[in-house]
Amino acid sequence: MTESSATLVDKPGSGDSSAEIAEHMAAAIVARQLPPGTRLREEALCRLYGVSRTKIRAALLILSKDKLIRMVPDKGAFVSQPTEAEARDIFAARRVIEAALAREFVARAKPADYRMLERHLKAERLALAQATPLRSQLLGDFHVLLADIAGNAVLRDIVRELVGRSSLITMLYQSGHAAACSYDEHGRFLEAARNGDADLAARLMVEHLSHVEAALRFDGSASDDRKDLVAALLM
Repeated sequence: MTESSATLVDKPGSGDSSAEIAEHMAAAIVARQLPPGTRLREEALCRLYGVSRTKIRAALLILSKDKLIRMVPDKGAFVSQPTEAEARDIFAARRVIEAALAREFVARAKPADYRMLERHLKAERLALAQATPLRSQLLGDFHVLLADIAGNAVLRDIVRELVGRSSLITMLYQSGHAAACSYDEHGRFLEAARNGDADLAARLMVEHLSHVEAALRFDGSASDDRKDLVAALLM
């Protein structure tokens, strides 16, 4: 995923690969266009993307491996609905991984990287001001961009998967004001990193992820069942 908006309206064409279709669907999940529990009917996806069922099944398999969807025998594919226990495990893993990643980022980041991340923060602020679904994607993409800059391909792929799964968790359980707090904490992290303080940057990253987890509400009060028109067609 990138800083740009990925929508189901701007979907890939019929010549695109299963991997490209899977990436597009993953972006739609992160952007809250395909909420947790949405059933992904193969025939509807074939019509939507203009491709064969073979390509759609391959794309769904990719998403299943990334834990973004679950395949239920004799029922089909569904956007994943993480449990509270799974949510706790994911954030615990992220704290361990991203604290180390923060140190790598401080060691490797160049002035151009900071300029790019400042532009990304501006996009986050705009999405928050407009209360668009894109804000969830942008907040998650910040962490993926840090992993890209750190330069460890294995860690990048792990972070990308965990961020995707976290977006489902926040979609289900996060309170409304928590996204603005995440934006503020991204800015503080970036300031510490720019000053070369790896210890502070790592600590701020751990605190940030702990704050996101603490803002989760598992009593159902923070759930959001909105579905756009295209998502509704897939049910």
